[in-house]
Parts: sequence; C-alpha cells; structure tokens
Amino acid sequence: MDRRLWVLYFTIFVDLVGFGVFIPVMPLYARELQASESLVGDIGALFSLMMFIFTPFWGTVSDRIGRKPVILFSVALSAFSYVLFAHATSILLLAISRMLTGIGAGNITAAQAYITDITKPEQRAKAMGMVGAAFGMGFIFGPPLGSFLYQRYGVEWVGYTGALFCVANLVAVAFLPESLTDKVTEGKLRIKPVSGTWHALKDVRFRDLYIISFIFIAAMSMMQMTIPFFWTDDYGLDKEQVGWMFAAVGVSSTIVQGGLVGWLQRLFGERNMLMAGSILMAIGLAMIAFIPLALFLPLSLLSIALLAVGNGCLNPTILAQLSRNAAQREQGMVLGTNQSFGSLARIVGPALGGRLYELHHGMPYITAGAIMLAALYYVHGYRGRQATAGTGPSGLTRPAGEASSSIQTTDGRG
Repeated sequence: MDRRLWVLYFTIFVDLVGFGVFIPVMPLYARELQASESLVGDIGALFSLMMFIFTPFWGTVSDRIGRKPVILFSVALSAFSYVLFAHATSILLLAISRMLTGIGAGNITAAQAYITDITKPEQRAKAMGMVGAAFGMGFIFGPPLGSFLYQRYGVEWVGYTGALFCVANLVAVAFLPESLTDKVTEGKLRIKPVSGTWHALKDVRFRDLYIISFIFIAAMSMMQMTIPFFWTDDYGLDKEQVGWMFAAVGVSSTIVQGGLVGWLQRLFGERNMLMAGSILMAIGLAMIAFIPLALFLPLSLLSIALLAVGNGCLNPTILAQLSRNAAQREQGMVLGTNQSFGSLARIVGPALGGRLYELHHGMPYITAGAIMLAALYYVHGYRGRQATAGTGPSGLTRPAGEASSSIQTTDGRG
C-alpha cells in the first residue's frame, strides 16, 4: 500500500483519538456545569454549525492551495481549542472551545480529498473503508481514555491529552508531500454554505447521496449525544463504563469497515448497500429504547453490531459514489459539501435529541430509527436511477455497454 495512505490513516486515527476522548466527557461535564440536556444538545449543535460554515471553505481552499496546508492549520486550531477546553470552567467557555474545534474539523475533508488524489476510482471504496477503520480505531481508544482521564484526573487532562494528540498529528502531516497537482487558480473564492448546500441539491449526480448522508448522520448524532445520559440514568453505568461501551462501538466499526466492506459489497451488491445499511441502522437504533436492564449487555452489543454493519454499508458507499461521480478538480468541493450536509445533520440531531430525551429517555432512539426508514425513499430513488438503461450510478448517460461497469469496480473485480 502507498506509504502516503498509511500516513493519512494514522493522521485520521490520531485526530479521531483526540476527538473521541471528548465524546463521553462533554455531555457529562456540561451537566456538571448545570447545563440541561437540551443545552448540552445545543452545545453539540454549535460545534456542528461551525463545521457546516467552514467545511466547504476548507474543501474549496484545499482545491486551490493544496491539501497539506489545510490539514496543518486545522489541526493546529484544534489543538488550541482542546487547551481552551481544559480550562473551560463555565458553559460559555465550553461552548467557545467546541466552536473552535468545529472550525478546525475540516482536516477530515482535506484528508479524504488527499486520498482521492492518490487512488484510482476502483480503489476508492476500499480506501474510504480504511478511513472508516481509522475512525473506528479512534473510537476504540478515544472514549475509554477520555472517561478514564475524566474520572481519575479531571477535565483538564482530557483537554491536554487531546492537544497532545493534535501535536502528534502535526508531526505526521509534516512528512506528507502535497498530493494536488491540478490546483484551481482562476475565479473568485466564493463560500456560501447555505446557498451552496441548497444549490448542491440541484445536481442530480449527488442529490440523493447528500440527503441519505444527512438522514444517516442526523440519526446517529441523536444517539451519540444522548446515549451517555441514557446509560448513566437508566442503567447505572459510571464514566469509565460509558467509555468502554463507546469502545465497543469502535471495535465493531473497525472490524466491519477495515475488513468486511468488500465482503458486504459482494453479499449485497453495491446497488443494495444503501438499502441494507438503512434497514440495519433503523433496527439497531430503535432497539436501544427497549433493552431491559437484565439483558443490557448482550442486547446492547447486538445493537452496536447492527449499527456497525449498517454504517459499513452506508458510509464507504456514499463516499465512493460521490468521489466517483465528481471530476478531479471538484473532489475537495464535493466531499466538503458532503461534510456540510453532515454538519447540518449534527446540528439537527443533537439539538433534537436533547429535547426528545427530556420528554422521554427512549424517544431519541425511536425517532432515529424512524427517520432511517424514511431514508429508504431516497435510496429507492437512487437505485432506480442506477438501474435505468444507459445510465451509470451518477445518473449520467453512458454507452449501453458501460451501464454497470462502475458498479462493479469497488469490490476489486473491475
């Protein structure tokens, strides 16, 4: 494998470990600062609002100046935000630190664009699956580490540890060569996240994929923001045990996205991956609300496994289809727009999830499962366009003999 890919996977892993340490900590720490569940969700939404505003900026800038400078700057900003988090003794400082982290979170988009720069189209699904594995490994080590540090040493060392991981990330990125050879040099730099996102829905190549991604991430973020409360309030888990439950999520995601994506593609077929993933996600999310105390561990692990397989069907497929449908010069913009839809979803998901949790503890998970079923409408529409005679996965006209060729490439058979 290309050495640059390993550096990128390590970069993403280190970045996600630094991010993952905050997942079980932030909601519980905000509650210690007397924040309600709704306010905790709103703080999470602020993080994603900044991502929504700045991710298309980073994606477009990376098309102009290169991927490496964007990654370096965003990671440095994240390091500063984590230090601020270590000293966040009020809800205001906590909110500001999370907003700065959201601004710096564009490095993932630039890293994804870097991968598309150096991989062939038929290798991208596997490469994006490895990105998912790096995410999963971050979730294996990050949340239990954050919970351990929080319980044993306080919130300060959670922030300092995140900053140290960012420093390690900066060192790794410093050794990367620039990947972009065809930089955009003409035209004004126009970044309009709201109008740009709305305009993106008019592009038939990407529209359904963006909407499916939005629904999928909104459902997941509703769960992620509220589940530390649910496990603590309804099942009596302590901070470290919450971290280990998140580690189980990371282990399962790593196994699926690191080793089973190709098998899932052969099992379901790439056209069916989106439908299978949506159904599995719906079941895995909804069942969380109905797990009895006596069967908490086995049924929770079953739910986590369903979510991991559903995620393994959805995320790499969406990213691979987007990158394949986009021209080389718009890779950063398209992936950045997808991240913008993800950021919008992470604004809606936590804000809605916190309010639903206040109504009833099981409501975020029932609602998340229901909206994943609603995603099937858009999956059906996308599959229909794929199956149309003389068109490829993007809905673009192809010669009849090429109608299905691009569907087969991501499983390695060409």
